[in-house]
Amino acid sequence: MQPKVPVSRISVAPMMDWTDRHYRFFLRLISKHTLLYTEMVTTGAILRGKDNHRYLEYSKEEHPVALQLGGDSPTALAECAKIGEDYGYDEINLNVGCPSDRVQSGSFGACLMKEPDLVAEMVTACKSQVKIPVTVKHRIGVNGKESYEDLHHFVSKIRSAGVDQIIVHARIAILEGLSPKENRTIPPLRYEDVYSLKKDFPDLPIVINGGIKTHEEVEQHLTKVDGVMIGRAAYDNPFLFSEVDSLYYDSKDSVRTREEVLSELIPYVHSVLEKEGKVHYILRHILGLYHGERGAREYRKFLTDRMHNHDATESILKDYLLLR
Repeated sequence: MQPKVPVSRISVAPMMDWTDRHYRFFLRLISKHTLLYTEMVTTGAILRGKDNHRYLEYSKEEHPVALQLGGDSPTALAECAKIGEDYGYDEINLNVGCPSDRVQSGSFGACLMKEPDLVAEMVTACKSQVKIPVTVKHRIGVNGKESYEDLHHFVSKIRSAGVDQIIVHARIAILEGLSPKENRTIPPLRYEDVYSLKKDFPDLPIVINGGIKTHEEVEQHLTKVDGVMIGRAAYDNPFLFSEVDSLYYDSKDSVRTREEVLSELIPYVHSVLEKEGKVHYILRHILGLYHGERGAREYRKFLTDRMHNHDATESILKDYLLLR
C-alpha cells in the first residue's frame, strides 16, 4: 500500500479579510484536497466576544480546514484550541508570522519570534488540550533576530515542545517601518533557509510559504520540503487549484470547469442570503476565477457592476452563465 499523501502537501495561507468561510467554500469547489486555513482569530474574540460562533462557523464541505489562532497567553490559546477541536477543525495553527501593528500591539504575531520559550509554552499548552495537530506558522526571522542561527534556535525550541508541523514564510518580518503589504514583498525571499531547516530537522514536517505562484515553483519546492502554502496567488488566481488534486493528491476525479464552479456556488449563495449578509460579501471572493483567460475583464465588470445593488442576489451568477 502506498503511503497516504499528507493533507498539508498543498495549502492556502490564512489571510485576514480574504480567507473567510465564503472564500473557503468557493475554493473547495475547485479543489477537494487542498488544506484551507481560517483567517486569524484572536483568543480575545473567542473567549470574550459576544458572538464567537461568528468567528468559528464554517461549512462541513470545507474540510480539511485548520483554525489559526492569534494570542500570547498559553492558557488562553489552549482553551481556544480545545474550543476549535470541539467545533471540528482538523488542525490548530498558531500565528507567529503576522507583522501588522494591530497584532504587535497585542504582543503576538511575528514579534513572538523574539520569544521562542514563550512560543514553546504555547505549543505545549495547546497540545495538552487537543488530539488534533498543533502547528506554527512563522517567519524566518524578524529584524534584530534574522540570522539562520536565530531561526534554528527558534525551531529547535518549538520542536522540543512537540509542534506537529511548521509553516515557514521565507522572509523576515520588519516590525517597524513597513506595512503588512510591504512585508510581503520588500524583505527578500530566503528559500534556502527553509531548505536548511528541513536538513537540520528531517523528522519535522515543514511547509514553505512566500511568493509562490505557479505549479512549476510548487514542484521545485516539493523536492526540498514536505508541503507548499500559497497565499496571494490563491486569491488572485483561484483556478490555479483546479490541478492540485490530480498533481499532488493522486485524485482521478474530473476537474470542474469554471462554469460548473459558478453553477455549484449558486445554491450556497442562496442559502447564505436567506440568513444574513449581502451578495457582495461572497462574490468579492470570486472575481479572479477567469484570471488570465479571454473575457476575464468582462466577467469582473459584470459582477462588480451588479453585486453592490441593494437587491442583488445569486441571480447575478445565473445571468452570467446564460451569457456564456
